[in-house]
Amino acid sequence: MSTEPQPLATHEFHPDRLEDALAFLKRTRGELRNLRKTRVWKNRLQIFDVNNDYFEIQGVGYPSRLIVDLLDAVDTVYKPDSICDATDRDYKEFKNGRRYPWAADRVM
Repeated sequence: MSTEPQPLATHEFHPDRLEDALAFLKRTRGELRNLRKTRVWKNRLQIFDVNNDYFEIQGVGYPSRLIVDLLDAVDTVYKPDSICDATDRDYKEFKNGRRYPWAADRVM
């Protein structure tokens, strides 16, 4: 008998309190091993590590433009211009571990 794994931690998202969700991500990220993938549903965000442990933010999903800030906070690899597009699947899945080239933020 297989049971569905439960998130290690959850957070209820409120659109006018994005900073609370970002603080939750920062605080709980240390409880997981290397982040491996992110699943974005219509109404929730799940972040998985290499052991398939995960945490979840409920109340926000890919239809919301606020999802961009949350995905950036966990270094998710995705296309910002199409993240809010509808899909016929239950969720959108992305890999984590985006890296920036050295000095990408420097002004030349």
